[in-house]
Amino acid sequence: MKIKVKTDISNESEKETFELTAFGQYYKKENAVYLQYNEEMEEGTVKTIIKVSDQDGLILRSGAVKMRLPFQINKRLRGSYHTPYGVFETHTLTKRFVHLFDEQTNMGSIDLLYELTMQGAHAGTYHLSITFKEEEE
Repeated sequence: MKIKVKTDISNESEKETFELTAFGQYYKKENAVYLQYNEEMEEGTVKTIIKVSDQDGLILRSGAVKMRLPFQINKRLRGSYHTPYGVFETHTLTKRFVHLFDEQTNMGSIDLLYELTMQGAHAGTYHLSITFKEEEE
């Protein structure tokens, strides 16, 4: 599965965009779907799992970066971000969360817009636009 992740971060007057192309897998388990991929960073490999179910979602990152961000539309949920300096408490307030998958074309997308607060301070508005598709052999 080829996965493209575009992250737009807005914070007051600043805006940053990060783009990543990775290879991973998309699978169903019980009543949720999962998108999993690895990202190579200077600090090492980060394994990312995005879980999507009917009402909510979760981004789990492990390895060089350890993070847990839960999502539920219009709800403020607590998560965590582990740093070498300790564990930071995070909160997400999800504004938009749309997941689509077409079994005919084996293509899908996740559109996620949320406000992130870290240690009580606003860390920005994050827009994740993820597209994924099965690569032809």
